[in-house]
Amino acid sequence: MCTVIIRVPVDSDEAVRVLAVRDEDPARTWQPLGPSWPERHPGVIGVRDGRAGGAWLAAAPSDGRLSVLLNRADVSTRPESELVSRGGIVLASVGGSSPQGHPPTHGFNLVEVEGSSARVVTWDGSSLRTTQLEPGTHMIAHEDVDDPATARIARWLPVFRDTPLPDGGTWWTPWLDVLARSSELPADDEQAIIRDNRPLGYPTLSLLLCAAEVSRGDAAVHYGELRTPGEWNSLELA
Repeated sequence: MCTVIIRVPVDSDEAVRVLAVRDEDPARTWQPLGPSWPERHPGVIGVRDGRAGGAWLAAAPSDGRLSVLLNRADVSTRPESELVSRGGIVLASVGGSSPQGHPPTHGFNLVEVEGSSARVVTWDGSSLRTTQLEPGTHMIAHEDVDDPATARIARWLPVFRDTPLPDGGTWWTPWLDVLARSSELPADDEQAIIRDNRPLGYPTLSLLLCAAEVSRGDAAVHYGELRTPGEWNSLELA
């Protein structure tokens, strides 16, 4: 039940801004943001999944690409033996290959940013579709883009939209301030962004976040981990 906030510029010469919060089982190991695939994916940086070897978020800075994956419920009837990890989709995406056909995975929302444009590729186990993101601020979780039926989106998307971001520097600070405000809610509240999903039957909690600025030929990504899963703390993104 990850969350992504993304601001797409009107001017194609400006950068796309992304703030991505990862929810995962704390017992599932990961490697922090870095060049974790030097032989198979040279020049790619990302947050590597320690179990399957793929990525939750990855970027190809010299190509101005960034991709991040959010899990989504699906209607697939395929047996587990025919399915593969979704993390490989992220690495293929930043290499320029978007999902096609009928991916052999569970459902997902894949946020793809290239230069000043962004889109979300959605797979529900039955059909694959793409939503091009219009200029403005959007929010994605486990259902559709800007879904008003998703409580955290209904509560916080208007706030993110009304929050101006500075040029350069630590541009993400105002959005982190919104996350801090949202964390005043209990972590199992449907409106919470920093989450503890265990009461809902999932072993996942918010663990880390990345802020990214993507433009033509460049992608700058910054990373930080929560000291305690599911609990907000002031972050210095590196």
